Amino acid sequence: MAVCLAGAASVLVLTAWKQRPAPALEQIERGKYLVNYGGCHDCHTPLKMTPQGPEPDMSRMLSGHPADLALPPAPLKEGPWFAATAGMTAWAGPWGVSYAANLTPDINTGLGIWTEYMFINAMRKGQHMGAGRQLLPPMPWRNLAGLSDADLKAVYAYLRTVPRIRNRVPDPMPPGGQLVFE
Repeated sequence: MAVCLAGAASVLVLTAWKQRPAPALEQIERGKYLVNYGGCHDCHTPLKMTPQGPEPDMSRMLSGHPADLALPPAPLKEGPWFAATAGMTAWAGPWGVSYAANLTPDINTGLGIWTEYMFINAMRKGQHMGAGRQLLPPMPWRNLAGLSDADLKAVYAYLRTVPRIRNRVPDPMPPGGQLVFE
């Protein structure tokens, strides 16, 4: 009986998920505006070198730190410096090494399985998927936590519309180099 009820509940949840109304174009445009104004591309879109210097590689828009980019150890030293960056997608500091996440709707490597609720909780609490490990620097989640629910929903709606890019970002590493598992 319990298995039957659990199965029925799963069907109801999936049906409700599929029947949700699509976000309005106005909401998506608001989300795009907030993503651009908030500087999300600064860290989550890899750079490419051009004759004018580095610029965002929009063919990899919001895909996070490139999975195939092998990095040497971070050049951290004692003193007033607290962070080093590699192409603006990898950061090292007293917290270890953090990598800009894939914000595209790719199911396996991006935000594809995230619900709106998970996204809002992540931005409010500073935790991966809204309940996991701490979001690491330089992610400005405390700034994003100040956005209204409507604005966070708009950002989420926009991120659902960007091209899916399969890019498995490395897991963050704490000081000393031991992997942090989610």
